[in-house]
Amino acid sequence: MTETKNPVAPTGRASPFPWPPALFLAAIAAGLLASRLLPLPWPGLDDVPAHAIGLGFGAIGLVLIVLGIKALIAHGTTVRPDKTSTTLVTDGPYAWFRNPIYLGQVLLLFAGAEITKSIWYVAAGLAFGVLVTVLQILPEERHLEAQFGDLYLDYKSRTRRWI
Repeated sequence: MTETKNPVAPTGRASPFPWPPALFLAAIAAGLLASRLLPLPWPGLDDVPAHAIGLGFGAIGLVLIVLGIKALIAHGTTVRPDKTSTTLVTDGPYAWFRNPIYLGQVLLLFAGAEITKSIWYVAAGLAFGVLVTVLQILPEERHLEAQFGDLYLDYKSRTRRWI
């Protein structure tokens, strides 16, 4: 299944506010501010394999974000988290994760931790994950269930929310 157009009128939107980009920018700012005001020693290794893993997180994060956005655009549904979904996209990265863009953002924050050697970006990534789940993903899941019914429930049962 690649996509499912909604056969009925849209049921509204998941959220009136675009939480994910706001939370992502806030997480970056919080990581930067905490790193400057209260620097903590980096608990990780400072070697080539550790650096490669950190950069790998960033690369995978960017790929997930780009492919997730491309899939939404290709199926003619909104990319904006505060707008009504008109198509249930279940291919591309959405075949593996229900939230590849948000997962990509967490991975970018983790990569930021390795690049800056600041543990605060790990904390920011974890906080982002919790906040985006509560403020965006859970309302979005209710919206998609109302919008697509059993089609969404079937997709939800076979695809992970995060990893």
